[in-house]
Amino acid sequence: MAKFATIILAVLYGLAMYRFSAWRMGRQLDRNSTELADPALKLLVGRMAETLDLPAVRVQIFEIEQINGLAAPDGRIFITRGFIRKYRAGEVSSDELASVIAHELGHVALGHSRRRMIVFTGQNAFRTALILALGRFLPFPPVLRWLSGHLVNLLTSLFTAKLSRNDEFEADAYAAALLVKAGIGTEPQTSLLRKLDSLSQAGSQTSPAWFLSHPSANRRIQAIEKLAGRWDEGRGRG
Repeated sequence: MAKFATIILAVLYGLAMYRFSAWRMGRQLDRNSTELADPALKLLVGRMAETLDLPAVRVQIFEIEQINGLAAPDGRIFITRGFIRKYRAGEVSSDELASVIAHELGHVALGHSRRRMIVFTGQNAFRTALILALGRFLPFPPVLRWLSGHLVNLLTSLFTAKLSRNDEFEADAYAAALLVKAGIGTEPQTSLLRKLDSLSQAGSQTSPAWFLSHPSANRRIQAIEKLAGRWDEGRGRG
């Protein structure tokens, strides 16, 4: 009974930590963001909103230099100032930035923030249960407790990274469908992915692929092009 109570407490702790993290992120975004005002981008965002039968899609600029887009836990969409600077410099087109916004809309529409909350809380419960199980079958010298703790962290990290990569593929597929329906197409999506490493200077990423939270750009491009090819075939048969 005490072991179940420990697991329940771990779930509640994970839930509380996620809620606190989401609240803290929301506060940071509120303090450091401004409304997107670029006419060309607003026109493209308006086309996507119309496609989704929404009155508007609100996009804000997060005032950090990192090259990124994000969907806040409360559903708001943000593009970083670093991305906007690349756009102003002509390194990123308005259509390519629209593809980032479409991707983040995918995260919102598919409920990925909610899924991450469930995963985060479940991860704490899994970690606690596994440590308890290992404790029953392994002796308790400090070195073995240390090794079992690292084994649990390794397993949970692999699991979380795998789920995150799946979320990225799903958001890419949603974005591809939205961009096609809005008359923008998938070409800006794939062209941006091809230049993303050089834009963010992340091309020297050396972590093993199974630990990365995002799939490689090449795998994402292949998945998008496969989808686009399937849609083209369907239109040709129609």
